[in-house]
Amino acid sequence: MLAALCVVWGLTWPLMRIALNEVPPFTMRTISVFVGGAMLFVICAIKRRSLHIPGAKGWAHVAIAAMLNVASFSVFSTFAQLSAATSRVAILSYTMPIWAVILAWIFLRERPTGMQPVAIGLCAIGLAVLIYPLVETKIPIGILLALATGVSWAAGTVYLKWARLQADPMAIATWQVAISFVVIAACMLIFEGGLQLQAAHTDGLVATVMTGVLGTGTAYGLWFSIIRRLPAMTASLGVLGSPVIGVISSVLILGERPTPSDIIGFALILAASACVLFARPGPALASAGSPREGATPLSAAPARQPGASSRSAGRPTHR
Repeated sequence: MLAALCVVWGLTWPLMRIALNEVPPFTMRTISVFVGGAMLFVICAIKRRSLHIPGAKGWAHVAIAAMLNVASFSVFSTFAQLSAATSRVAILSYTMPIWAVILAWIFLRERPTGMQPVAIGLCAIGLAVLIYPLVETKIPIGILLALATGVSWAAGTVYLKWARLQADPMAIATWQVAISFVVIAACMLIFEGGLQLQAAHTDGLVATVMTGVLGTGTAYGLWFSIIRRLPAMTASLGVLGSPVIGVISSVLILGERPTPSDIIGFALILAASACVLFARPGPALASAGSPREGATPLSAAPARQPGASSRSAGRPTHR
């Protein structure tokens, strides 16, 4: 299941790029988030998971987390691919564990320990290696949006840890996707005037739907099944295979060719994420989830992944 999750999340990146060739960004995300959210509700019904969120304060926390974990992640990662290589966007989005450590240090007063300072240094070097060749002209807005993707994902994870919601993590993830669908659909109506599918061909439509089926519905369903069966650290380290699959699939499917500096930067950033996740779970890495789910490292939370973390709530915290 963990291997399948890495493949699913990794393949979602080139699928998004294919969809964006023919479908406007807000239309693409509205459809994919709707499809993924519908799948999550069905999964919750089949597994008899409680969708209860306690009180108005609990709903406010979920709404804020949805904006950070799912809505921002979805919009930033989508627009990033319009002006940057998909492989770069995939790798930079997975800098999330490092940003989570930094934000927890700032807002939760949880000082980096163990290998975490090393991870921050490796990430900084990796980003410099990736971005420096682009400085001669101008840093593409896609690079900044890709970094914003990882930061928003991390912010949502840290926020959920601070909020300490007493609810089923699957429910938190599902409602985050539902709330984000409303927000993204509203943006689609404002900026695109409604669904824009006139120029879409079969491959663009299929890629749009599959982004929702794989990247949201299937990925979150797999993630919450995995964290009930594997130690949290094992699951979290396994997910590091997702950006690797994303880069490889972008090369094979989209024909992208990473430069030597890309490859070095990718390796340093992945090493940084691994250092964070290999660190012994301490206060800074304990996630606020349902007691029966067990503790999940803060840095492990996928962007839409609550409690355990996206891709919890959300790219599971992503894709």
